[in-house]
Order: sequence, then structure tokens, then C-alpha cells
Amino acid sequence: MSAPGDRLQDTAREAALALPGVGHSRPFTPLLDVYKVGGKVFLIVTDDPDEQIITVKCEPEHASAHMHAHASITPGRYLDRRHWITLGPGPGITERLVTEVVEDSYDLVVERLPRRDRPRPR
Repeated sequence: MSAPGDRLQDTAREAALALPGVGHSRPFTPLLDVYKVGGKVFLIVTDDPDEQIITVKCEPEHASAHMHAHASITPGRYLDRRHWITLGPGPGITERLVTEVVEDSYDLVVERLPRRDRPRPR
């Protein structure tokens, strides 16, 4: 069953905050909740009720596969469109998929951090 927009956002937040070393803030605007690990962004969640989306970092091959499989997954908004995807509510956008893309984004960022800056493994 597909997750509605507000549940999509809540699921992304819950998944991010369950990961080690995650912090969040609103450095750009009060409507964008930014999640970081080791000082690097891996998730952006909007609080705009008219635009219930999340944006995550993603390997280009996986991003392409996700976009082909789901019409409501598009290239990342306002970011490098090859390495970021935006998910909105729609068919096939489940809580499980949201959790998986958030965790994958986190893992991508962590593996590129210097060892001294990496949080303890989950």
C-alpha cells in the first residue's frame, strides 16, 4: 500500500533519526528539514503541505531504476540531479521503500566520510 505524503515524510524522519550520528536542522528555510551525518546532508524533508516530498542521495544507477519504476520519483530538486532523487506520494511509494532509500542515502554519505568522522556501525 502506498504511503500518503505526510506519512512518507514521517517515515523518512523516523528512519533517519534511528541511524547513528544523525543530526537535523533547518539551515535554509523553515520548510526544509535537513538531516546530516558527519556534517554531510543525506536527507531533505519538506514541511510544505502542498509539496509533501523527500529528497535523498542515490547512486546514479539506482536513481535511474527508481525513476523508471515509480512515476513519483524524480531527479533531485535543487541538487545534483544525477546523485539525488525526490520522492513524492504515489503508487508504489511504500513506507518500506522510503526507509530503504533513506538508509541507502545515509550509507552512501557515511562510506565517503573519513574514518575518524564515521559514526559507530549500526
